Amino acid sequence: MALTRSLEARYYTDPAIYAAECAGLLARTWQFAGHASQISAPGDYFTFEIAGESLFCIRGHDAVVRCYYNVCQHRAHQLVAGQGSTRVIVCPYHAWTYELTGGLRAGPNIKSVEGFDRSGVCLTEVRVEEFLGFLFVNLDPEAAPMDSWYPGARAELEEWVPNWQVLEPVKWVEIAENCNWKVSVENYSECYHCSLNHPTFATGVVRPETYDIQPQGYCLRHMTECQNLDQMTYDINSGFAHMEEYSSWFLWPMFSFQVYPGNVLNTYHWRAVDADHVVVWRGWYSPDGTPDPAIDALARQDRETTVEEDIRLVESVQRGLKSRGYVPGPLVVDPDCGVNSEHSIMTLQRWMREAVDG
Repeated sequence: MALTRSLEARYYTDPAIYAAECAGLLARTWQFAGHASQISAPGDYFTFEIAGESLFCIRGHDAVVRCYYNVCQHRAHQLVAGQGSTRVIVCPYHAWTYELTGGLRAGPNIKSVEGFDRSGVCLTEVRVEEFLGFLFVNLDPEAAPMDSWYPGARAELEEWVPNWQVLEPVKWVEIAENCNWKVSVENYSECYHCSLNHPTFATGVVRPETYDIQPQGYCLRHMTECQNLDQMTYDINSGFAHMEEYSSWFLWPMFSFQVYPGNVLNTYHWRAVDADHVVVWRGWYSPDGTPDPAIDALARQDRETTVEEDIRLVESVQRGLKSRGYVPGPLVVDPDCGVNSEHSIMTLQRWMREAVDG
């Protein structure tokens, strides 16, 4: 049986590969935009970038969330910056004014233009879906819905986080990593390295011998039992199901939900900067975004242990990928899967290869 070898270094180091991903993969997959609580009232908006495009989400007067390319249809000036609230969208360049539904409302002196039809001018809309309070966008208007991409994930998360409707971000931890985004995602997507590199996680949170990762559509589902609850470093809320388990849903290509014992919700989202740099945000959530000392302590412990340990690992890998001495080695794919197997990396690298090579 032929061995499965890791991807060639060029997939992680070549700027042309990264450019191809921006034009293809990142423009045709579901990408995290923000949390619905950021735009709770009509007219609230926030801007963000996906695949080199500036976009913004805005809640309409009809309470519907829409997403648009951040560009005026007159002379291409960007419409909004940061976040805020507005009754209408006004371009700062020539004051062309759009309804929150995207249609042109008015513009200085446009009535003097014979045959000008306002109904033919509209902001370019982007697909947006709300997934348990999280907003995701896809630049591909023909993309299948998220439930087709990630079958079962929504229902499972509703079971694991039954209070998701009241959760809001309470803390963001921003981590800059000097590596390709795929190096960071791969590191997240296996626990073959955990016992050696993550003593707090491997001995204080999970039972490594029960850890496994399995594909579920374009989702990688992490599952494990946890250590005895009296060994945890925070108080466990015993009012939820699955309180003694850890689970994670990685949504290809750049987002993941984690649920810690006691149904503590944590997320990752990756934002690629270039072929050699990525920024990862760890999100932590509480009811109504209320400050919670237990969440603060868990976030601090996570940042000082697992996150710090991973930064060293992924940055070392990126340096090694640029060595002329690197020859892609075989993946350790155990037919029985489990914590010491890289079957999840085999799946992930297939998706990575298909995204570039077709």
